[in-house]
Amino acid sequence: MSKIIFSPKQILQLQKNPNVQQVSERTITYTDTFKSQFIDEYFAGKTPRQIFKEYGFDEEIIGIKRIEQSAFRWRKAYEKNGLIGLTDTRKSGSGRPIKRELTAAEVIERQAARIQLLEGQVDLLKKLEATERGLLNDSQKLSTNKVFQLISDTLTQFPFERMVTYFCNLLKVSRSGYYSYLQASDARALREQKDLKARDLILKAFDRRGYKKGSRSIKMTLEQDFQCVMSRKKIQRIMRKFGIVCPHRKPNPYKQMAKATKEHRVVPNKLNREFKQGIPGKVLLTDISYVPYNGKCMAYLSTIKDASTNEILAYHVSDRITLEIATETIKKLISNKRVQLHSEAFIHSDQGVHYTSPRYQTLLKKHGLGQSMSRRGNCWDNAPQESFFGHFKDEVDFSSLKTLEELKAKINHYMVYYNNYRYQWNLKRMAPVQYRNHLLAA
Repeated sequence: MSKIIFSPKQILQLQKNPNVQQVSERTITYTDTFKSQFIDEYFAGKTPRQIFKEYGFDEEIIGIKRIEQSAFRWRKAYEKNGLIGLTDTRKSGSGRPIKRELTAAEVIERQAARIQLLEGQVDLLKKLEATERGLLNDSQKLSTNKVFQLISDTLTQFPFERMVTYFCNLLKVSRSGYYSYLQASDARALREQKDLKARDLILKAFDRRGYKKGSRSIKMTLEQDFQCVMSRKKIQRIMRKFGIVCPHRKPNPYKQMAKATKEHRVVPNKLNREFKQGIPGKVLLTDISYVPYNGKCMAYLSTIKDASTNEILAYHVSDRITLEIATETIKKLISNKRVQLHSEAFIHSDQGVHYTSPRYQTLLKKHGLGQSMSRRGNCWDNAPQESFFGHFKDEVDFSSLKTLEELKAKINHYMVYYNNYRYQWNLKRMAPVQYRNHLLAA
């Protein structure tokens, strides 16, 4: 017992501390909760003087020796009996021992009180163990800020006091960083509001004109249609944060690049991958792709694409993959008054039977069009056309279409969108028609 005698003013001050159960001129009785919290803080690495100070005790009033004695006594009691050893038993165990035998009711009462205390301690330990396990599982592969938020949510949800240091050590994050994270809550809330506004704007561009887009297309759409300049990195960050996913093609294991060395025997590869020649109407790419709809139904789309501007100049849809699908596309190209072909214009295709047919080649010569073919099995020689079909199938949903007429109407709508409103990064962020006019003006 310390030799310090408390004055009435000091007694009144100590009584106001919620961690004090009772105080007299010479003694202080601390609450069991404070003793339990003291042990947690002590084994977390804090000194007894630091703990007493954080819990509102003035060491000049109670004295350093009293603090050290209490810490020594509680640590020994905890090592011997655990949390039960910290319980104040002076009321029930003080005075002379009872010489008479306890009655059955007294034995039952004492055992019930002990069982209740043990059950309370076990429940607390179970809750703490479950919380630790949950924290460790939830913190896997999280950023540091997410871990700080996880600790904050846990301390708000469960009645664990003075456990910040313990949880920070458990999850291997900085305690000072956690408190800095809490202090920056206002700035974080402001940043969150800005991100929400950016998300709403990005979503408008993402679904603009009914077709989903990636970060490049979103950036160009924001600049062209909404007069809003936003960096692509910010767009990508917002898309990752709010789970905005652009449709993308799945890799086709059967479309591997074949490094063939033989040239085609019928028509040589006149193009030789020189797609961007800067002359509208000169290099024309063509191909045929299947379009599934209404479950098991199949249609076929033939297109002619200007390699310099990426504009679709002509297309034809059919439910039969006969020679007519290729010839009809050529006829539509010639009859399109808006298309101005170059005097040295030529059609480049793969080695499909449609394009090696004498009828098809005769039709090209009739209209003064040259012909070029890719190497055998080499899809990269016609890469821009293959790329168009890939994006087309990513962006258009055919599953809800029931008839061929509905499919044709959907394709017509997409072709107008693609040529006039689908801005492309490698066309100086213009749509194909805009870029064609730009080249003609230049």
